[in-house]
Amino acid sequence: MDKYTDADKHKSMAELSDTQIQDFENDGVLVIPEFFTTDECDSVQNRMTELLSQYRPQEKETVFSTTDNTHTQEDYFLTSGDKIRFFFEDSEVVDKSRPLELTLNKVGHALHDLDPVFSNFVRQPKLAKLASDVGFLSPLLLQSMYIFKPPKIGGEVVWHTDHPFLWTDPPSVKGLWVALEDATIENGCLWCLPGLHKEQPRQRFRRNSSGGTEMITLNPDPFPTERKVPVEAKKGTLVVLDGLLPHWSGPNTSSRSRHAFTLHLIEESAEYPKDNWLQRSDDMPLRGFETQIVD
Repeated sequence: MDKYTDADKHKSMAELSDTQIQDFENDGVLVIPEFFTTDECDSVQNRMTELLSQYRPQEKETVFSTTDNTHTQEDYFLTSGDKIRFFFEDSEVVDKSRPLELTLNKVGHALHDLDPVFSNFVRQPKLAKLASDVGFLSPLLLQSMYIFKPPKIGGEVVWHTDHPFLWTDPPSVKGLWVALEDATIENGCLWCLPGLHKEQPRQRFRRNSSGGTEMITLNPDPFPTERKVPVEAKKGTLVVLDGLLPHWSGPNTSSRSRHAFTLHLIEESAEYPKDNWLQRSDDMPLRGFETQIVD
């Protein structure tokens, strides 16, 4: 499994090699160092700094935690599919005396459509070509997130797959995860279970009739996490994750942050159910990699 940690065994290129495509089909994960330049990464980090400077605190901030999932019942979260919303780290009290970047968990979920800098970051020919290489015919850019993983308080993201949360029929979601800063075991890098993307989904997360959400268990068997493999990544690395690949990240126990950006794609022809948690208003439909002026 050294190929997930040894950057010398990967080459960044506009077009994936046959070996890379086969590796992705076999393992459900592909690591491409230096896919994005330092300047490209800095551009979205600097833009996020600007967005944070414009943020005005809410009366009640929303905490994002995959260990208690309280946020999944809150309107602020459930209506964020076509907005830019700010979610705080898991803590008993949101500390507003600290800089935002040391308190936030993430910003999402439509940065790629509502902000021109983030739109330019993802709507590049090299990323559209990669999407084609990993099997997309007509990809739609579904959601995006800027993840902070602050030093010392960045929380665990529990073992999960993306398909149950962004369900399509047939399964089509893939995640593009970008290291905006070096990701190490100490500051909470990704871990995954290569090859398990070939199994059937074990859960389904959906809206329910009461206006909240629920997690449906399809298979109660736990993931075989003893097989987990770390995905340490230098700044600029792109990690492609199949929507059925189990992945996890531990808490950030270091003194360094682990900023990352994620984009999730789905196939246009796949059915996207109306009870998926993430929905958009009719006046902001999903679109692909085609460029468009963002107001």
